[in-house]
Amino acid sequence: MKEITVQDLKKKIDNNEDFQLIDVREEFEYQDANLGGVLIPLGNILLESDKIAKDKDVVVHCRSGKRSAAAIMQLEQQFGFTNLSNLQGGILAWAAEIDPSMKVS
Repeated sequence: MKEITVQDLKKKIDNNEDFQLIDVREEFEYQDANLGGVLIPLGNILLESDKIAKDKDVVVHCRSGKRSAAAIMQLEQQFGFTNLSNLQGGILAWAAEIDPSMKVS
């Protein structure tokens, strides 16, 4: 499974790269703090896979990296995605290393 660090994600954002960000947390978590990605909770990831781009890089994240890793494994096995990267440490790592003002529960 491909992975990306929060520093590399910040570079992608700062450079206005063409990629998609998918957040697989629950809606209440997304409302508390988010990175502006498309919200598709893990339980819906297979049902809503048509919302995920196949023609560009996609970064998938959750709180810590575990749910996003599970989502990527499901998408790769069920639909053959090859363009997905897991955000190492999830939004917790983003808050710790990039945006300390972000409150993540």
